[in-house]
Amino acid sequence: MSKVTPSLLVRDDRTKRRNAAERRFRFYGLGAIGIAALALVVLLTTVVSSGVGAFRQTYVTLEIALPEDKLDKTGTRDPDLMARVTTFGYAPLLRAALIRQLAELGITTDLSDKHIGEMISKEAVATVRNHVLANPELVGTTLTIDVLTEGRVDGYFKGRVTMESAALDGNTSPEALEIAQRLADLGVIKTRFNWRFLTAPDASDQRPEAAGLGVAILGSLYMMLVVLVLALPLGVAASIYLEEFAPKNRLSDFIEVNISNLAAVPSIVFGILGLAIFINFGGLRQSSPLVGGLVLTLMTLPTIIISTRAALKSVPPSIRDAALGVGASKVQSVFHHVLPLAAPGILTGTIIGLAQALGETAPLLLIGMVAFVREYPAPYSETAGLFGEAATALPVQVFNWTQRADPGFAERASGAIITLLVFLAIMNIAAVLLRRRFERRW
Repeated sequence: MSKVTPSLLVRDDRTKRRNAAERRFRFYGLGAIGIAALALVVLLTTVVSSGVGAFRQTYVTLEIALPEDKLDKTGTRDPDLMARVTTFGYAPLLRAALIRQLAELGITTDLSDKHIGEMISKEAVATVRNHVLANPELVGTTLTIDVLTEGRVDGYFKGRVTMESAALDGNTSPEALEIAQRLADLGVIKTRFNWRFLTAPDASDQRPEAAGLGVAILGSLYMMLVVLVLALPLGVAASIYLEEFAPKNRLSDFIEVNISNLAAVPSIVFGILGLAIFINFGGLRQSSPLVGGLVLTLMTLPTIIISTRAALKSVPPSIRDAALGVGASKVQSVFHHVLPLAAPGILTGTIIGLAQALGETAPLLLIGMVAFVREYPAPYSETAGLFGEAATALPVQVFNWTQRADPGFAERASGAIITLLVFLAIMNIAAVLLRRRFERRW
């Protein structure tokens, strides 16, 4: 009796089990994607909610009397002589302006004059002094200017400080916050977009409201220029040689294995290497953008080499054969045909490598880029440019701010993370657009 062959149109138990396994696999995949997306949303929500306040700042409008007998006793309006009046000479003027403004608005308080003056940021005194030194003709007049409020007052309007927390805080009081609220209702205190966060340098531990990312952004820009100028040509040249010209022997295999290993080495190891070679042996200045760029170049080279070799391998061998068949040399076939076709992958790998370098912190800490940089270096000075002594970078600035006690710096650190993420997103979007723009299909 012959065996009956099951019909393909009828699902047997084995087929049912296989289909169920495929459904479970798709479910696991969707679940993994969902968990990753949820973790990303939670991360971004936490960072944005904590750092969005850094892009808003509270200012108070003051009408400050600038008496000549206190700011320019000689009457010459010479900025060099006027500079002898320090910020201690300007602080009473700002305090008096705020007290006078409260009286004119009919706001009464039991706070002492000292505590009223503490509602104004210590940075505001320096701001007014610099403005007067730049414009000596203002002496003897009344200056109307917007200045920063103290960090706790700023935090109150951002929701970071409450009346309950102010009652337990020795740096402010509920009475001061009530005065600030009344001034805000009258339009004297306003919270607006904070451009200074992106342009101002860092500030001391007592002035979180004045801290900015300007010097850190400039330092990161300098280092990225060094990485781009060094890592791109060196990485592409090494990749072309290894992929197209190097003989296949034990030496080339040894080099390839070590390049792959270097790509997996922790970044802090490159910091130790840079400290030993560029600073201790080479004698370069510690914490200079050049040293930081060289260290990041060493770290980025393996990534660029690996991605460039992958791009070169993706070019079909028929392109090389066709070029050689019409009489082109090996060099001509590589540089005139293979390299242009591999350019999208090379550009993508380079941008991704730069984005990785932009977010590195550990190697920069080891070469001293954690320095506190209060001012922009003067143009053409020995501390300006790539060879400057004092420099920092965006990820290092984040690390620096997280080490400070004032809650305002925690907000600043989250704001710096948002800025860094924006730069990284722009670089990755650029990589995708360049690939789509120059990619050729065959």
